[in-house]
Amino acid sequence: MNFSFVLEVEIEGFVVVGRATANKKMRLSEQGTESKATPMEMDGRMATAKFDETGRVHDLMPLYYGRLFPTNDMYRWLAYGHDKKHPQADQEFFQRREFCFTLEGDIFCRYQSFKDGAELLAALRDKVPEKIDLGPIYNVDPKRRAAYSSLGGDRVFAPVERELVFDVDMTDYDDVRTCCSGADICGKCWPLMTVAIQVIDRGLREDFGYRNLLWVYSGRRGVHCWVCDSRARKMSNEARTAVAEYFSVYRGGEKAEKRVATTHDLHPSLNTAFEVLEKHFLEHILPKQELLENSEQIGKILEMFPDADLRATLEEKLQKNLEKKESGRNFQDSVELWQELERAVGRKKNRALFKALKDVVFVYTYPRLDVEVSKHMNHLLKAPFCVHPKTGRVCVPMDPAKADQFDPADVPTVAQLLNELDEHEANYGKENAVKGEEASNTSMGKYMEMFRSAFLDGLMSDVKLEFAQSAKVANKIADATKPLDW
Repeated sequence: MNFSFVLEVEIEGFVVVGRATANKKMRLSEQGTESKATPMEMDGRMATAKFDETGRVHDLMPLYYGRLFPTNDMYRWLAYGHDKKHPQADQEFFQRREFCFTLEGDIFCRYQSFKDGAELLAALRDKVPEKIDLGPIYNVDPKRRAAYSSLGGDRVFAPVERELVFDVDMTDYDDVRTCCSGADICGKCWPLMTVAIQVIDRGLREDFGYRNLLWVYSGRRGVHCWVCDSRARKMSNEARTAVAEYFSVYRGGEKAEKRVATTHDLHPSLNTAFEVLEKHFLEHILPKQELLENSEQIGKILEMFPDADLRATLEEKLQKNLEKKESGRNFQDSVELWQELERAVGRKKNRALFKALKDVVFVYTYPRLDVEVSKHMNHLLKAPFCVHPKTGRVCVPMDPAKADQFDPADVPTVAQLLNELDEHEANYGKENAVKGEEASNTSMGKYMEMFRSAFLDGLMSDVKLEFAQSAKVANKIADATKPLDW
């Protein structure tokens, strides 16, 4: 008999939550990483790849953390300048950040903290987590939370700072996609993520004035955004909710009374977004998902038009076209049918019908956020440069300016990176590798360069300016409090 149970205990100052199972046969039957060799090209000849893509991802993680994980860059980012020795630096800032490790077997180790990057790297090598989640900065070291709270009075262990984060997952578009569902993705549906990045990134930068945004591929079927400006990190939960709701135009599925929160006269931000949405709808979503060549989607779209006569006429035409397609006769594609629909609406000259045309575009292309992720300061989110335990792909940063060029199929796997590293060392010698920069000799190099040039360098410039301004204010206060010399 197989059974499972959840276990929660506190060990060495952090909470461990795990799921155990009595079935050990499954674990014993798992295949090792190097069970099957695969060929790769090396110096014009075929060589044997040491690390197999079909092996267990977790078996490769000790090497990934030891040779490729960019701990120094992660530390620079998450320290926000507090790793430097200057009067305004809080030397305990990084140590008040919560890290959560998911260990093999779905064991969650929460409330971990580290003094610096070196201590973080040592923990990664020791515990070898399958996933790393980042939490907030607390008012006290998370490992000391119990002792702090036990002192009584008004002492409450609480988050005080956290990046504003957004999570967009492809599964939330399953009512739109005709090509895939669930965790599966392909080139036909990935443009939905491209639209989400372009719309949200523009809104955050132009409507809210944020500058330091980090976009990250989730490793499987979605994207994350980290807004790292100082004023974003210090926002209350109420302010975070307001920003998230600003982007919550899509309200629900087919059963919702109103699927999108739009009006006849669109908000300027939505007008700007519509230009991006319509372009992708016509060039990618409509033709690739064949929305008007699918009975289910035809029904959903026509329901959005508040004119029974128009719906009946269009449904008859679309169904006849569908019959032609199914019988192999000449038929119209979805783009041609959409143009006919637009002409039919134009002849009616009905304002509500014109709005319905736009609503269709919003329903099928506007970003669908997991709002709960953004609302609360203490919500955990997967860290960049993790390795997805199922796909083996690295959660690499993305350049929002080139979002339409990003292909998740090109993202390297951990096995691929380790093979590339071995190949480089075989060709050029291990002694020529720069310690801590080994990733630059693999496919991950371009993502590291992008992380620094498109995000980290600009962030550090802003941080330096903020510290300079803080020092200036501190000096003025010090001068003002000096006793007068008569």
